[in-house]
Amino acid sequence: MAKVPESVSEFLRGKRFAVAGVSRASAQPANAIYRRLKDCGYEVFAINPNASKVEGVTAYPDLASIPVTVDGVVIATHPDVSVDIVRQCSKDGVARVWFHRSFGSGSVSPQAIRECQARGLHYIVGGCPLMFCGKVDFEPTPRPRPPPPCHEFTLTISCALAP
Repeated sequence: MAKVPESVSEFLRGKRFAVAGVSRASAQPANAIYRRLKDCGYEVFAINPNASKVEGVTAYPDLASIPVTVDGVVIATHPDVSVDIVRQCSKDGVARVWFHRSFGSGSVSPQAIRECQARGLHYIVGGCPLMFCGKVDFEPTPRPRPPPPCHEFTLTISCALAP
């Protein structure tokens, strides 16, 4: 089994997280991250400036609107938005940021990384908390079982005819 990187362990030691990019469309990666963190026992808040509710709970328009301080923020938004989220983290005293990336650039932007560096924020670039929080969702499709072996045999019948 692979060792969990220290930056990931440090991030997941927190108790409260915000996930930026949780959508009304529940099939989005941010929604899966939000649900998994909740399922793993974390207190999680959804950030979406365009929705008042997502996943059946209140969605906050920005980090400052969350009624408590969070320990970290997972950014699962378009890369153009990530620098603004980083600035919100710095302003609101959130020192840990995880830029989600599964395909392409994900939520990562060079400007957001530079902003983290300039503001002294701890950040993780790429990957996904789903890889480290609890049991992985991936369940391989079971292969059909082959039919039980067929025992072939030849039956020879001899008949002797009486004269």
